[in-house]
Amino acid sequence: MIRRAAVIVFALTINPALLYAQDVLTVTVPSAEIYQAPSNVTPVIGHLPRGTMLPIARNLGSWVKIAWPDGRDGFGYVHVTMGRIGPATDDERPTTTSAPRSATTIAQTPPKATARPTPRPPVSQPAPRVQGNASPASHMFGIGGLVGYTRSIGATARVWSGNHFGIQFAITRNRLTNDVSADQLTTTQFEPGITFGLFDRVTDYVWLRPYVGSTLAFRHVSASALQPVSDNSTGFRAFGGAEFMFASAPQFGISADLGYRRFQEPIAGFDDNRMTVAIAGHWYIR
Repeated sequence: MIRRAAVIVFALTINPALLYAQDVLTVTVPSAEIYQAPSNVTPVIGHLPRGTMLPIARNLGSWVKIAWPDGRDGFGYVHVTMGRIGPATDDERPTTTSAPRSATTIAQTPPKATARPTPRPPVSQPAPRVQGNASPASHMFGIGGLVGYTRSIGATARVWSGNHFGIQFAITRNRLTNDVSADQLTTTQFEPGITFGLFDRVTDYVWLRPYVGSTLAFRHVSASALQPVSDNSTGFRAFGGAEFMFASAPQFGISADLGYRRFQEPIAGFDDNRMTVAIAGHWYIR
């Protein structure tokens, strides 16, 4: 409670005129999460209780930038679905704007039965959360689809952890053609693997994470024309690429990677390229 009061005083102290000059964010949910950057894959650095009003330093569309002392450069980001944006009315303006008190004064003032009531008391008091230092966000699970340059299509899933390690799965179908005859083969491939994010580059609008990884490859081959074939083989794939996320669509990520795939038993006479290019999209669910 002391920390929250100190943060509100800090924001109003460094920007006393903003509350009157521009829009404010009024939290309408029991507790709004404050992120280090405008993406829900970045660390959560604090929470705001219902009814909190803070000046908006910058409106990014789906996110708003607010003053927050634990954030990078003294700012944090809140998703617009966590509150209401608009000018503060006379009844809604916090009483601390006219004569802000220091965090120490707030901490030392004991609660009294005759304390001055707030203009708009919260509907419900959220359970206190331990904020501590900035910590990685919880695991992010994404599902989606992918396409490859060899007419391969499929489904994919990816899980990122807070320490940049990830796990991914993909199942794809591909059609191979014979260089000479009219034979065609259909392959179904299942690839479980691991990824590692090299670093995060976060701006107000874009989040970028380059990554490298490797997968096992299990392939089933079946014939669809002249030469009846049904076979299974195993191999591996190594790849590198990058994933992009945008502040305007924080739950959607698009990635592109270049890789090298090799199987123990190649299919003679068919266009079985070892170099791979894939573009995938994931919808992330917390």
